Amino acid sequence: MATTKNYKVYPYKWEGVNRRGQKVSGFIQAINTQAVKRELQRQGVNATSVRRRSQSLFSRYKDAIKPMDIAIITRQIATMLGAGVPLVQTLQIISRSYEKSSIRELVGIVSSDVEGGTPLSDALKKHPRHFDDLYCDLVHSGEQTGALEHIFDQIAIYREKAEALKSKIKKAMFYPAMVILVAIVVTSILLLFVIPQFEEIFAGFGATLPAFTQMVINLSRFMQDNWLYILAVVIVSVFLYVRAWRHSQKVRDATDRFVLRIPVVGKILHKAALARFARTLATTFSAGIPLVEGLVSSAGASGNVVYRNAVMQMRDEVIAGMQMNLAMRATQLFPDMVVQMVMIGEESGAIDDMMNKVATIYEREVDDAVDGLTSLIEPVIMVVLGVLVGGLVIAMYLPIFNLGSVIR
Repeated sequence: MATTKNYKVYPYKWEGVNRRGQKVSGFIQAINTQAVKRELQRQGVNATSVRRRSQSLFSRYKDAIKPMDIAIITRQIATMLGAGVPLVQTLQIISRSYEKSSIRELVGIVSSDVEGGTPLSDALKKHPRHFDDLYCDLVHSGEQTGALEHIFDQIAIYREKAEALKSKIKKAMFYPAMVILVAIVVTSILLLFVIPQFEEIFAGFGATLPAFTQMVINLSRFMQDNWLYILAVVIVSVFLYVRAWRHSQKVRDATDRFVLRIPVVGKILHKAALARFARTLATTFSAGIPLVEGLVSSAGASGNVVYRNAVMQMRDEVIAGMQMNLAMRATQLFPDMVVQMVMIGEESGAIDDMMNKVATIYEREVDDAVDGLTSLIEPVIMVVLGVLVGGLVIAMYLPIFNLGSVIR
């Protein structure tokens, strides 16, 4: 169903009777109830009930469609098409079987569009938030070649691998962030609530305190006097950064370059970008999408501006007639092993197979690196907290250790 971008569309649940006199129901997106009825009439359905679906903020969050949901739907479509179930019936079965109302609505809308004669790839393009250009291009390729079942199987594998890799990356980023957060929280608690108790005790000594102790007490006083301002600055800074990251490509690019330089985590992100690039290129190439277009999709899927720029540079060189392995080597970003695998793939005519192998290798390396980081981070947390807490404890007990010379 075509909608104009000038109007906001809403989800509607409808019930009616089709041309064969059968009771039917489903979901559709439209600007109002009249538009829903007109669309259903065009499809040969006499609407008996049309209700706009409204959700609370909590329900919207709970029913939000996640990328893993799309991966699961894709796998279900691939399986049912492989079993010989017609496409429309497949979509209807999936729409009815889900607990999440948002997924039922999404698949129901796509099913209604396809049943009304819209190609599946065009029906999916109406929902770019859940089905990106790569997904729709692959489906379109499957429609053109008559191999929709095979394409959906490839998309399902690609999505499952991508979500698994994303989960590992989040895990890799989570632990260092937790170390920093825990260290900040523990230090703040000690400075705000514990150190002032010692300061009251030291006030009756009537002697000069050790320099280290005095420095900690001064820091504690600063925190007590300005903690509200510090908290406000942190919150505003985070808010401004998130806002800038969402609206400024330059900020996103700078962040991408910075995270690649982070010790340990940067290496994991390098390998993850290589894995995403290789997996995407393998999927597009095996689906019959031309290499140049596949490189564009792979550039975006790499998830980092450094690799995106390098792959787009490769694309320009390939358009000019250079072999991909030579263009890849010219970027000085890809490891020799990847370049050699691509060279073998070009010579043997099996680029997709070689890229799948590269993706598998780097996905395994990311997995191993994240596991190693997980085992390493636990003693790091202990050391960091030990140094912070131990340092503050020593600072507070130094005057007590020197009690004989401090008290008059």
